[in-house]
Amino acid sequence: MADPASTDLPLIRLRDISRVYGMGEAEVRALDGINLDIEKGEFVAIMGPSGSGKSTAMNVLGCLDVPTSGQYHFNGVEVAHLTQDQRALLRRHYLGFIFQGYNLLPRTSALQNVELPLIYKGLGRAERHAAATEALAKVGLAHRASHDPSELSGGQQQRVAIARALAGNPQVILADEPTGNLDTKLSAEIMEVLQKLNEEDGLTIIMVTHEADMAEFAHRLIWMVDGRIERDGRTSRAA
Repeated sequence: MADPASTDLPLIRLRDISRVYGMGEAEVRALDGINLDIEKGEFVAIMGPSGSGKSTAMNVLGCLDVPTSGQYHFNGVEVAHLTQDQRALLRRHYLGFIFQGYNLLPRTSALQNVELPLIYKGLGRAERHAAATEALAKVGLAHRASHDPSELSGGQQQRVAIARALAGNPQVILADEPTGNLDTKLSAEIMEVLQKLNEEDGLTIIMVTHEADMAEFAHRLIWMVDGRIERDGRTSRAA
């Protein structure tokens, strides 16, 4: 896939995006005419009740799912025009993912877990090692690089997962309930890591959460109901 075009458009632009599952009486409109712009360097939290469409929106933004209708531009490129392989390349080179479950390989060191996606990018061993080491240092875990997940706390495992997302040098981090498995103290620590990456490194972060106090770490809060955006505004931190 060619590099996304240089453009005055927002980094992400959704226009009339709908995602429909099933047909007839079984039809479910998980997304129903979403319009959304996200600028480079924003930290956006998406909230809403169960079934509101926030996870479907995240899957569409992450090119893990395709909309039934509408337009999705990523840095000026219409994602619907990309082949499946090209969407995979977009994910690999421009997007980083953090999930509620850390998804770390057991009996594999933190450093090796962070290096894994870099293998698929075709990086050589020395380059992978350097990039993974730098990513672990950014999340404060350089001293735990040789430890496997069983030797790390939940918060440290999530930091490794963040480092893994960072190692590929993405333009956007997509975080789906990144603090869902953590207590309040560890959740705040993880959010401070994401906040620092946004403010100091300029990373664009889009986060789905059900925790209002975690959403306050973002600059912007989008509230979804029944597949639509009901509210879109600044958080108190950005006010």
